[in-house]
Order: sequence, then C-alpha cells, then structure tokens
Amino acid sequence: MRHEDFISLADWTAGEVDGLLSLATAMKKDGAKFRGALAGKSLALIFEKPSLRTRTTFEVGIYRLGGQSIYLSPAEVGLGKRESVADVARNLERWVHGIVARTFAHASVTGLAKWAKVPVVNALSDLLHPCQALADFLTLREHLGDLRGKRLCYVGDGNNVAHSLMEAGPKVGMDVTVVHPEGFAPSAEMLAATRAAAKAAGTKVEVATSLDAVNGTDAVYTDVWASMGQESEAEERKRIFAPYQVNAALMKRARPGALFLHCLPAHRGDEVTDEVADSPASVIFDEAENRLWTQMAVLHTLL
Repeated sequence: MRHEDFISLADWTAGEVDGLLSLATAMKKDGAKFRGALAGKSLALIFEKPSLRTRTTFEVGIYRLGGQSIYLSPAEVGLGKRESVADVARNLERWVHGIVARTFAHASVTGLAKWAKVPVVNALSDLLHPCQALADFLTLREHLGDLRGKRLCYVGDGNNVAHSLMEAGPKVGMDVTVVHPEGFAPSAEMLAATRAAAKAAGTKVEVATSLDAVNGTDAVYTDVWASMGQESEAEERKRIFAPYQVNAALMKRARPGALFLHCLPAHRGDEVTDEVADSPASVIFDEAENRLWTQMAVLHTLL
C-alpha cells in the first residue's frame, strides 16, 4: 500500500481501506508495538476550524507513535489570505514530514497536497471528512462484524460527513442511504460518483426524503443540522430538520439491536435526543475513541 496523501476515501481501494482498519485494530490491541514509528518526524496541524476530537486525537496519536506535532491556528497561517496555499505548502515541506489540514474550502486541502512534497491528511473540509468515516466503519465492524450486506442510514444534512460515508460504504461492502429534507441532498457530483462505485462493488448508495428508509436498517447516523460556517442558518435549519430528529420512535423503525452513530459534537434535543444518545444502542464515544486509532493507522501508512 503506497499513497502520497489521505484526501478522500475514493482514492483508496477496498483492500487498502480494509488494511487501514486492520492496522487500526492492531494498534488498538497493542499500541506499544508501534511506538517509535514516527520517531524523529514532525507534523504540522493546520486548523481553520475549532476542534476537540480531531486535534486531540491527532496530537495524541502522533505522540504515541513517537513523533512531534506543531499546531497552527488561523492566526498563524491564514490560508489563501495572509499567504497563498502554495506558499504555505512549499514552506512547510522544508520543515515537517507531513501536514494535517482541517479547513473550510476543500480546495485548500487539495492545494496543499498539490504543492507539498510531504503527505497531506484531510482532517475535514467542507466537502469531505474521511478520517471520521474511517473511524465510523471501524466502530461498525467492531459491533456488527462483517459489514457486507449491512445497511447504514444517515439522517440529516447531506454534508461532508454524509459524503464520506457514501464513499466509504462501497469499500466495506455496506449499503448507505442518506435521508434528508427537500433541498438538503448530498452533492450531485458526489452522489453520481459514489453510486458508480457502489454499483461496481455490488452495494448501494441511495438518497431519500422519507423516513421510511430507516426501516430495518442496521445503523442510524446523524450529524448537526448546521455545520461550522452555517451558524446564520441555524434557526431556519432547526425548523426544517425538526421532523428528522433521531429519537426513540425513529430508532424503533430500525432493526432490533441497531446502532446509533454521531460524529459529535451533538446538539442534544435537536438532531438527537438524550434518550437515544445515552442508550445502549449508542456507540458515539466508541467512534470518538476510534478516531485515534484510525488516524494513527493513516499516519503510519503514509509516513
């Protein structure tokens, strides 16, 4: 397995994704075996958005692998404003062995990857969140076993998390349905690409507006209704998305024993109720933990 960057799960084959998940499982079982894998290496963390899980798991993961992380806030970098993306990349490549970027514009991540001669990891962009999806499917595999033929239903905005789940589903043999209010579907380009990938893999990627799509599913996933950068739309989105709240009644539509997932942070009382988030079905904190192990696997593989 040889990749220069980790930008999109669409760039990785099913076998390679399985390899990342298997490596993450091995790290979780016995992390001591991998100490020193990044010894003597430094990684720059460029963060345009605030973060709890992403920053903590990358910094802890780099430390556990024996490397050093350097956090760079918007004030220090100002991608495309204080300094061009190309110049930031060409500076950083002289000092560090890899770049982790959490940005607004997806073009900022792809631009860093284009110009930097060191690996670039997409830690979130407005288009994709591949690190989250990798942790999600590790969590699903831990709880459901073989994912082939299983169904995941994402309920909410067709955002970056939905896009990466759509990309990842065909890689692990799982069907993915995105249920959304009218006007909030995933990107048409992403839908076309992931449907083609699913067809080739013998799986399905579908979209729907009816909550009937939740019926009989193996896992129900949701995210905040207004992502970072959409704060001005929050009240209007709350009105539109209210019927799509994941509550006990909706979970009853899923199969008995179905799992509940959320990438966090959760706006409890909006997209999900406490009753569901804190229920035995909820694996939200397993997902959060697995961000550490899957990201360590990505870094180990790239570096």
